[in-house]
Amino acid sequence: MKESKVVKRRLRSSYFISIISIALLLFMVGLMGLLILNARNLSEYVKENIGFSVILEEDVKEVDIIRIQKNLNATDYVKSTRYITKEKAASELEEMLGEDFISFLGFNPLLPSIEVNLYAAYANPDSILIIEKDIEQFSHVKEVYYQKSLVHLVNENIRKISMIITIFSLMLFLISLSLINNTIRLSVYARRFIINTMKLVGATNSFIRRPFLFKSAAHGLYAAIFANALMLGLIYMAQKEFAELFGFQDLQTIGLLFISIILLGIIINWISTFFAVSRFLRMKTDDLYY
Repeated sequence: MKESKVVKRRLRSSYFISIISIALLLFMVGLMGLLILNARNLSEYVKENIGFSVILEEDVKEVDIIRIQKNLNATDYVKSTRYITKEKAASELEEMLGEDFISFLGFNPLLPSIEVNLYAAYANPDSILIIEKDIEQFSHVKEVYYQKSLVHLVNENIRKISMIITIFSLMLFLISLSLINNTIRLSVYARRFIINTMKLVGATNSFIRRPFLFKSAAHGLYAAIFANALMLGLIYMAQKEFAELFGFQDLQTIGLLFISIILLGIIINWISTFFAVSRFLRMKTDDLYY
């Protein structure tokens, strides 16, 4: 009885460690999925914070400024605009320089302007060049100013980062699959003598596999639920601390990701267990000791 209790305790411990190990690996896969889902949000956030200034003529009237701003807001490519008066521009420059340049010059050389932020789809060098020419046709617009090198650099870096994320995600997925498979094979290896005993007493291969497959599928389900719980905690923290960077409002997509993790946990466990048990079914009794 005492030996039986020890064996059961060791089996429970083995099952628990296996479930936790698989859950952590599924959590990494889920993390990869969240990263891919939010890569676009991060890209759009960065692009939509690239703005340019529409410099207006010095003698422009308030009614003309309002008209220009309304025309900009009515276009398909403008996300938001902000009118900056000469005084506001001087105040911001003074704060940045840390000295009163107006007292030194004796006048305010700055011009009124409208700060424009574009939608992400238009925040690329080619589109901005077309938009620049379009805005320059407006009356009372002196020039359109933006840092061309910065726009090019941001778009190039986003393209490189997207490629790196894709490659990294694929590698992480393959590593996770390999580790899950090895974890299950070790679990089945610990019970290889039970498999052999059942085979010696005349049990068929399907009869031997059945309890292992059912138990493995259940462990995959438990591991996936635990992994999803970890992801829920991560999503809550990310949404709370970095609401602007991470968008988790699409509950349907998040729900689909969670269901995918559950199916992945069950299917990978089932397939890995099937092949691991089949391997020991084919082995001779003497080979089990090596």
